[in-house]
Amino acid sequence: MVTAVAYRLAAQRKQIDAALAPFLLSLETLREVKNKMRTELEYGLKRETQASATVKMLPTYVCGTPDGTEKGKFLALDLGGTNFRVLLVKIRSGRRRSVQMYNKIFAIPLEIMQGTGEELFDHIVQCIADFLEYMGIKGARLPLGFTFSFPCRQASIDKGTLVGWTKGFKATDCEGEDVVDMLREAIRRRNEFDLDIVAVVNDTVGTMMTCGYEDPNCEIGLIAGTGSNVCYMEDMKNIEIVEGNEGKMCINTEWGGFGDNGCIDNIRTKYDKEVDEGSLNPGKQRYEKMTSGMYLGEIVRQILIDLTKQGLLFRGQISESLRKRGIFETKFLSQIESDRLALLQVRRILQQLGLDSTCEDSIIVKEVCGAVSKRAAQLCGAGLAAIVEKKRENQGVEHLQITVGVDGTLYKLHPHFSRVLRETVKELAPQCDVTFMLSEDGSGKGAALITAVAKRLHNVGQK
Repeated sequence: MVTAVAYRLAAQRKQIDAALAPFLLSLETLREVKNKMRTELEYGLKRETQASATVKMLPTYVCGTPDGTEKGKFLALDLGGTNFRVLLVKIRSGRRRSVQMYNKIFAIPLEIMQGTGEELFDHIVQCIADFLEYMGIKGARLPLGFTFSFPCRQASIDKGTLVGWTKGFKATDCEGEDVVDMLREAIRRRNEFDLDIVAVVNDTVGTMMTCGYEDPNCEIGLIAGTGSNVCYMEDMKNIEIVEGNEGKMCINTEWGGFGDNGCIDNIRTKYDKEVDEGSLNPGKQRYEKMTSGMYLGEIVRQILIDLTKQGLLFRGQISESLRKRGIFETKFLSQIESDRLALLQVRRILQQLGLDSTCEDSIIVKEVCGAVSKRAAQLCGAGLAAIVEKKRENQGVEHLQITVGVDGTLYKLHPHFSRVLRETVKELAPQCDVTFMLSEDGSGKGAALITAVAKRLHNVGQK
């Protein structure tokens, strides 16, 4: 009897290991990912390959980081997910340098996220009007920075054409349009106030600028949250699609599209393919779908369904709730993987999801979560290693010291993601000494700082 049970357990173990094996990436594989990312970054910067590049390398026209002389009152808008924020930011310069912020959060209902572009921008302007009234500043024509965390092709700092929606947005008549024009039109339609829209900003750039305000060594911004993206300061001479060779410009890599040309298909599992096929944008953002918070829970759910079908979990019974797409949120991964959590608490979390689990089930679920999130952090680290190596070569130094500004719930809240990410970068870019700095509100404060820097550089240009 004991032998039979041991055989059964060994056979089960083998099946579980087989399911999770594709998530275990060797150092060699990670090096390969780093090298492929580097190749794709170069394609995005070159004039003749930019149009077909999967990593878009979009110029942001942000050409400087804060120098401490920025001052004034600024409005900032932050649209990047299901919530929309409006902020008033007061920046003081000099010895008593400080940034004060006041903000209000507004929800964006699903029907507006997936309605028409006009409805979306009218809703945004309604929120701005509420905020201006609330702050008692409706008459002031303040400079405004608009954090718009979707892929945009910019022709200048205040012009951003939406390349395509991500993160569940589907508003019609927006793709291919200038979002700043759409915002101006909506303000005009309302006809209650006027604003000076100075800059349209990606959240990665805001993150970099916020940390750059504290640490001049910060020239990279990383978002590891619902989405996954990186920006960095690139030498102008390497950006073929923009005129001029002097100085630097911040490039929004939009690296989530890495692999859309099939170059990382060798590490995509059948679960990744299922998640991709069931998403709003099949075939697109493949790297993001393996590294970002929006998709990790869904990958876990697909594995759990597969293991249950094989009779290895939940007594072989697929519950109604497990059949529901999106039921397994990424926050559950963070909770389940917490080192402080006993198996009984893991069972409790699974019960909340309608999954009646044994202690053995809980161990397996924890293992699945660990495999998926570790791979995400390693892949993210491999991509980042490609960027810091490129920065080192740009500067022509043997050893690079650089700071990466980071934001995003996955980095901040997951118990192991940040550590694995840092270890991977260290392993793959040993000649780079990388400091990670948490951004305090990059999308709000950062947008205001970019607006302030743009105003400063504009004034210098006029003089």
